Amino acid sequence: METRRDSSGLHLSQRKYIHDLLARTNMLNAKPVTTPMASSPKLSLHSGTRLFDPTEFRAIIGSLQYLAFTRPNLSYAVSRLSQYMHAPTTEHWQAVKILLRYLVGTSDHGIMLCKGNNSTIYAYSDADWGGDKDDYISINGYIVYLGSHPLSWSSKKQKGVARSSIEAEYMYVANTAAEIQWICSLFTELGIQVQIPRVIYCDNVGATYLCANPVFHSRMKHTIDYHFIRNLVQSGALRVVHISTHDQLADVLTKPLSLSAFHNFSSKIGVTRSPHLEGAY
Repeated sequence: METRRDSSGLHLSQRKYIHDLLARTNMLNAKPVTTPMASSPKLSLHSGTRLFDPTEFRAIIGSLQYLAFTRPNLSYAVSRLSQYMHAPTTEHWQAVKILLRYLVGTSDHGIMLCKGNNSTIYAYSDADWGGDKDDYISINGYIVYLGSHPLSWSSKKQKGVARSSIEAEYMYVANTAAEIQWICSLFTELGIQVQIPRVIYCDNVGATYLCANPVFHSRMKHTIDYHFIRNLVQSGALRVVHISTHDQLADVLTKPLSLSAFHNFSSKIGVTRSPHLEGAY
């Protein structure tokens, strides 16, 4: 982990780690690409021919998982490729090489933690309903902030198939709320006070309405998520607020995006080039 401090804050990156990874995989001189994963065609469990020896594929994925600790905009690609570790194919291997080529041109990128005393905790939560076309399980993502600082992020598949986009979004709002609760508990132990209520931003109107109006709902009556969110909202500890899809920062954690959208969201979630290396390649 490398840290660089300037007047605006602290920048965390893993430049040497990336250099060593690219050297180990003979990708140092590869031609850079502008996004970590192609937006189409979508990867499939059965696309391509199965690799004879998956050892290198698995080793690289393990290295990339560590790298995602300072690069939330890589989380979707790394999580997606991790799903194929048991039986990787030639197409999965090509997708890994695309991700490595993206790192060639962005080795100095990382998270910028800006100065400030804002103690507000808020999060963006999103779900790509039926995003995995092999089993139609939704792909979920969240990113939690303290003020302008990204604290925690995740990109992963849900545990089961959601029957609607509302259900998929609602289930993951509950997961995001649980993460916020854990962070707040940690802060309490450290003697740090955070503002109430905490806010989760969601771009699904139906899910937002269900969270903000926690009345009896027959389809949700048996779910723990329903009662968990209801109690938080009724106690005033949590608000779930609707935002436009164009402002949903967690979108970068649920699907491969176009070049313009990926760069836009990457910048907004706090991934930047090292301040002392501006203009460097």
